[in-house]
Amino acid sequence: MTVTPDALGMLIALFAFVVTVLGGVGGMLSHLMKRIDARFEHVDARFDLVDAKFDRMDTRLDRMDARFDRMDERFDRMDSRFDRADERVGGGLTAVEHELGEVKIAVARLEGPRRHLQQL
Repeated sequence: MTVTPDALGMLIALFAFVVTVLGGVGGMLSHLMKRIDARFEHVDARFDLVDAKFDRMDTRLDRMDARFDRMDERFDRMDSRFDRADERVGGGLTAVEHELGEVKIAVARLEGPRRHLQQL
């Protein structure tokens, strides 16, 4: 089977055209991939900045949490001191209140009934 020179020329031209088109598409794809890679690097850099901000915020929140824990311990110590003071003074206050009530009763007995009650 013989191939005519015209058919052979068409095949070569078609092959050259396909290679040219594929070369152009390959160049466009490589350019697009470079741009996409640059964009992803930019996004990664932004994520790194945000991660750094989150790390700083986490550190700050840990410090604040430790500070609140110290304040809570301080309030617990103050509460226990108030409880101990209340236990010491609490028994004495009830005795003083009882004695005060007895003194009021004794004074009332000494004074007698009030004047408006005497007039009845």
